[in-house]
Amino acid sequence: MSQESVIKLQIATKEKIGKFNSLRAREVQPGEFWDVVAVTAADESQRAAYELQVRQKVDRKELPLGPHYKVFCDPPGPKIGNGGSTLYALQQLNDIYGKALERLRVLLIHAGGFSQRLPSASALGKIFTAVPLGDPLYQMLELKLASYVDFPSRMRPGVLVTCADDVELYSTGGDESVRFDQPGFTALAHPSSLSVGTTHGVFVLDSDEKSGDSEVETVSCLRFLHKPSIAEMRGSGAVRDSRRGCLSLSDTEFVYTDSTYYVDFGTAKSLLGLLEELGPLDCEVDAYGDFLQALGPRATVDYASNTANVAKEEGGLVDVRQKIFHLLKGTPLSVVLLNNSKFYHIGTTSEYLFHLARDGALRTELGLLPSAFSVDANESSGRCVMHSVLDPACSVGAGSVVEYSRLGAGASVGAGSVVSGCWVRAGLSVPAGVLAHSLCVTRGRHAAFVTAIFGIEDDLKRAVEAPSGLAELKLCGVSLPACLSRWGLSEGELRFSGDAPGCSLWNACLFPVCSDQRSSFSLSLEMLQAALSGSAFTVPQGTALVSMRECLKWKNLEEMLKFRGGLYEDITRSKRDNQSS
Repeated sequence: MSQESVIKLQIATKEKIGKFNSLRAREVQPGEFWDVVAVTAADESQRAAYELQVRQKVDRKELPLGPHYKVFCDPPGPKIGNGGSTLYALQQLNDIYGKALERLRVLLIHAGGFSQRLPSASALGKIFTAVPLGDPLYQMLELKLASYVDFPSRMRPGVLVTCADDVELYSTGGDESVRFDQPGFTALAHPSSLSVGTTHGVFVLDSDEKSGDSEVETVSCLRFLHKPSIAEMRGSGAVRDSRRGCLSLSDTEFVYTDSTYYVDFGTAKSLLGLLEELGPLDCEVDAYGDFLQALGPRATVDYASNTANVAKEEGGLVDVRQKIFHLLKGTPLSVVLLNNSKFYHIGTTSEYLFHLARDGALRTELGLLPSAFSVDANESSGRCVMHSVLDPACSVGAGSVVEYSRLGAGASVGAGSVVSGCWVRAGLSVPAGVLAHSLCVTRGRHAAFVTAIFGIEDDLKRAVEAPSGLAELKLCGVSLPACLSRWGLSEGELRFSGDAPGCSLWNACLFPVCSDQRSSFSLSLEMLQAALSGSAFTVPQGTALVSMRECLKWKNLEEMLKFRGGLYEDITRSKRDNQSS
């Protein structure tokens, strides 16, 4: 990307953030902001967690006042995907607002799921992941609202659909702007390399329509491809030549990939009718692949039977896709080409570390800080500290993130690690390349604490058959049998929670339950250090070991947020003292 393009992104992003900051804690006027901001959740427990956090944000005046903030959860039963969540959210919006819905501008953010690839966000949600920006500190929710702050005044009533774990940055030149005033679907599109196109949705545009000569253009789309091969992109005419126009990509060829899309109210009503026709869903529907592939004059029903890109093939999916296709066939798909834009995904621990603490691109474009809303004497670049209290004598390694934590004197965090929600005693050393996350749980009637520690590259989703495949599971690079041996436990003593047939790091009961937060961190760290060094360690007699899965089932949100509240008070007091001195 050229320096000129980067500067344009920086200026445009700074303007959007400034505009959103001016709306925080203020009653917004009709048409000035979203009428409804709706967040989806996987189940009732997650819905309650999200509602509690949104309510606290509103009470602290961290959000614009006046819009309706709603959280909708999926129905109990099988997973229904973000497409199913979209349909059920529309149904619940219709139940609440009735005919008034046709006058509203709705932002729908998909935030369901348990974030197994970024476990520090599992308990409180991806949409509430901290971002080193703003005062009060931004979370992904605020960043989303800031990114889209110009949209409500330039869109007809309808719904903008987006996800909680990505960031879109874009600039518009001169008098250009992003508008959502076309019938049907209107999608944002970003110039991307062909390799990126293989993992995203790709738009096939009419070659006769002009594109690439301005920063923002709205064109019609012939067809949408879902995670196509490079051969499919070429064969369908999706590949463009970047040597003409003002595109910021250095590649000579590129494709336009998807991120967020708008549905006008009339089309949203059609989707409500689809849910009535389908009845209770028993398969995962993709809000992108399954909806957008039905659109455009070159769309065919062939995609309905192609399950190559589906994580879990389910019996009813083909039938559901066919019904979606026949319902949406002929619906227009417009595409807003954001020719100077960047799309970032922050849904995994590696991506989180890379963008917040290692790579300079997003930090430069967004104006991210090395230390945000923290007591941190050493605000050096190359690491990231958020909403935390650090003793002046502690150290945080390069490429690491510390959030919502306390670090005592002489404590250290190794390079490339994440410390989240932890109370680290003086003198303790967190190894490089690990994620440590403390949670409060309720067992019986009592609050207790668990600190889960994983390797940054650990695959928490990978499942094996026990006991034969146990050695294939590795915690921080050490096989589970080796870990158990060093902790004085036999393989037969290892418990896996839940009724799922496979055994994984997610449901392996590896983490000790303690009565206080500091002891929880210290004990889990001792166990990890023994596993890594090969030394023997005996788990204290009577100590219960639980899994990350169980922690989410028993999570005590009030206590976790109370800990954050204590940090908030200490940080605010420190800032006030510094200003008065």
